[in-house]
Amino acid sequence: MHRHTQCAAAALAGTLLIGLGSPAAQANPGHGTPSSPQVVGYSDALDKVSADGAEVGGLSSMAYDKRRHAWASTVDNHADDPSRIWFYSDPHNPRITGAPLVLKKPDGTPYTGQTADNEGLAITPQGDYLVSSETEPTIRVFGRDGVQKATLPVPGNFGVAGKSAQGQATDNATLEGLTLSPNGQTLVASMEGPLSGDVTTADATAHRFLVYRKHGGQWRLDKQVGYRTQTGNRIPEVQFYGKDNLLVEEAAWSADRGNTAELYAVTNLDAAPDVTDVPNLAQASAGSFLTKSRAVDVTGLPSQGAPTHQTQSNPLMDNYEGMAVTGGQHGVYEINLISDDNFNARQITRVVSLTAALPE
Repeated sequence: MHRHTQCAAAALAGTLLIGLGSPAAQANPGHGTPSSPQVVGYSDALDKVSADGAEVGGLSSMAYDKRRHAWASTVDNHADDPSRIWFYSDPHNPRITGAPLVLKKPDGTPYTGQTADNEGLAITPQGDYLVSSETEPTIRVFGRDGVQKATLPVPGNFGVAGKSAQGQATDNATLEGLTLSPNGQTLVASMEGPLSGDVTTADATAHRFLVYRKHGGQWRLDKQVGYRTQTGNRIPEVQFYGKDNLLVEEAAWSADRGNTAELYAVTNLDAAPDVTDVPNLAQASAGSFLTKSRAVDVTGLPSQGAPTHQTQSNPLMDNYEGMAVTGGQHGVYEINLISDDNFNARQITRVVSLTAALPE
C-alpha cells in the first residue's frame, strides 16, 4: 500500500470513457523497441461502491479467475475488516459480481487489516489463490473456500527491520507485486523498496525479486534476481507477459506532481543471474541486474477528460497498484491498471485500459 503521507520510495532516497490517444514513442533508458501506447479508456465504476454490506476499496492487485469468469482484486487492508478478494466483470466496465471471498487462517478465522496487508494476487491453473502480504512479509496459498493451505518460504532478511531478527526491509515497502507465469510453473514476487543491505548513501535503486518454481505440488525458492528502478521510484506491481518476460510498474508520489508511473519491459527472466549471495546490490555490476526498456509512460498518456480530487499533473493518474497484461498478438498487449484508493475520499478507484507493443 502507498499512502501519500508515508511514501516508501521517498523514505529510502465513473463511467467508461472511450478514446484513442497516440503519444509519441518514448525514449528507452534500456534496450528494446519504442512503443506507441494507446489509451482504450478508463472506468471509475468501482469507486466508493458498496456490495455485500461492505465498501469496495483498497484494491491493490488484479488477476483473472477463470473458474468464476471474473476479475479479482485483493483489499490490501482496512482497519479490522476481514481480508477480502473482490470479483468484478470486464475491466472496461467493471461491476461487482457475487460476494467477496474472505481470506482465512488455517483454523478458519479471518485475516483482518490488522494481521495482513494483501498486496499481490496470482491464481493458479488449479484455482488456488496466491496472495502476498507485506506485513510480515509472506506469500500464502488459499483454497477456493478462502482457507489458507500453505505458505511459501521468504528469506529472513526480507522481513521488516525492527520486527524480525534478520529483517532489512522498510515497513510498508516489502512484497508488493506478485505474478504467475502462463504455464503456472514460475512465480515472481517483487519488493516495493530496497533492503537496507542493498543501499548506499548515494544509491537506493536496487530491488530484489524472488523467483519460485513449482516442483510437483510444492513451491521452492529458486533464486533472487536484481532490478534497478529509476531514482525515487518504488515498485507497486510486476506481471508476466509472454513466456519469460516481465512488465514492471515503477511509481512515485510528490505533493507538487501527484502520482507518476512508468511501465518497463524485462525479457529473459530465466537467464537472469542469481543474486542471492550478493551482499550489497547497490555495489554490484550492471550484469547483476535485469535489463529493462521503458514501454509506457503512464503519466504522459492522454488524460481522457478524467476527473481528479487532488493535485495531479495528469488527472488520469491515481495510486495504480494492480496490473494485468493480456493478449500479445503481433507483440501488442492490453494492459489494465487498477488504483488503490486507500479508502480515502480524495482518491479514486479507477481502472485504466491501454494497449502497447512489448519486446519479446
